[in-house]
Amino acid sequence: MSLKSTTLHLGVLMAVSATMVAGCKVGPNYKGPPPVAPNATQAAVFNRVPKDVASTAPAVAAWWESLNDPELTKLIEAAQARLKESRAGLRGQKANKLPKMSPSAAYVHAHLPSSPLGLSSAELYNVGFDATWEVDLFGGTRRAIEAASAEADAVDADLADTHVQLSAEVAQAYVDLRDQQQRLALIRKSAELEEQILTLTQQRREQGVASDLDVERIHTQVENTRQSLIPMDAQITESLDQLAVLTGKEPGALDAELSTVTPLPTLPATVAVGDPAALLKQRPDIRAAEWRLVSSNAQIGEHEADWFPKLTLLGDLGFNATTPGHLLRSENFLWVGAPLLQWNGLDFGRTKAKVDQAKAGFEEAEAKYESTVLGALRDANVALSRYGHQRDNVVSLRNVEESATHAATLTQQRYRAGTSSALDWLDAERTRFSAQQSRIAGDAELIKDYVALQKSLGLGWQPHPGRFMTM
Repeated sequence: MSLKSTTLHLGVLMAVSATMVAGCKVGPNYKGPPPVAPNATQAAVFNRVPKDVASTAPAVAAWWESLNDPELTKLIEAAQARLKESRAGLRGQKANKLPKMSPSAAYVHAHLPSSPLGLSSAELYNVGFDATWEVDLFGGTRRAIEAASAEADAVDADLADTHVQLSAEVAQAYVDLRDQQQRLALIRKSAELEEQILTLTQQRREQGVASDLDVERIHTQVENTRQSLIPMDAQITESLDQLAVLTGKEPGALDAELSTVTPLPTLPATVAVGDPAALLKQRPDIRAAEWRLVSSNAQIGEHEADWFPKLTLLGDLGFNATTPGHLLRSENFLWVGAPLLQWNGLDFGRTKAKVDQAKAGFEEAEAKYESTVLGALRDANVALSRYGHQRDNVVSLRNVEESATHAATLTQQRYRAGTSSALDWLDAERTRFSAQQSRIAGDAELIKDYVALQKSLGLGWQPHPGRFMTM
């Protein structure tokens, strides 16, 4: 047979095979996730949304830029740069749709016994390749590819969720650091003022207008304030080391960079939160849960295909000759093609067990999806409630600080005028100091609540240019 005729036969065989591949796919087609909390997910706003919080959809990534803190942005970007994306496994499944080919070459030399023809040896040269192709008659391979593809997208979503978790963890550690540094600076300032009061009281005792008891009380307060510097220093060191580890550096690597005391990050004037339906699309853990639901659904069809026959096409193309010079001549061309039909009809329930296991896996994935959606809705509403209440609390704390500062100023003036004692002044300063500490801690807590809100909304990841789930 000529090479032209052989090529024609192979083309016909490939066309027939392609027609077979385009056939049916056993197993259920994915019909979307189960309905979860329909009243909540179809609402225009979250149940716990505070006043003056915008319902417009937020940007998915880089929410930390709205805090206007370049150092925080730098730290988060450094931490996220450590995450690497991997999509292994999908390419291997897709390759199962293609023929498997293995080139070969052989030289055979045989010593023959005496024969009437007088031949004592023979040589044979061969070059070519073998090919096998399992025709996907009932869609088992396509279901396997569908399952692997969905699992790969779930892994992408897991990576996005890691970005969300990491960015929030870095931001909260950074806010803790700035909070601790500001309160440490306040403690030192308070200690200096108390030492001034102690010096003045000692002078007044020498003049006979203050007692030894007054001096000892103020001295005790000074020592207590100094002692509180020690645990605060330890907390700052811990926060610095935590940030270093989160950004992939050794402990102590950020000490010089972050040692300067700076104000807390500034909250944006408005906060965009979107609605529950948008939450389902942007939270990576929900997207991962649905992709795994898709994968589990496809695995049912993958195993159901084992109930049906499998068709494998076997082929061999090559040249055979007794001398190397004649090897590539057309008359020495050899090709063999054969279909192999296999059917494991008596598997004693093994296939049914795999199908039942796949169906149970799908039900488990459904339950996991429902739990993830409900948990996400709870996280968002709790975060919104905390943010709203803490914002009101900060307003009260600032009013208290303003009042305490005014009272301390008036008491100081009366002390210098001789109408108030040093203990009165010290008591007023302690009240002011406590109010300032509470206000700083309240501001920090409000920012951390803002960070927790961004985390609950699933923000802080970069969209992958691959497939996206439409829910």
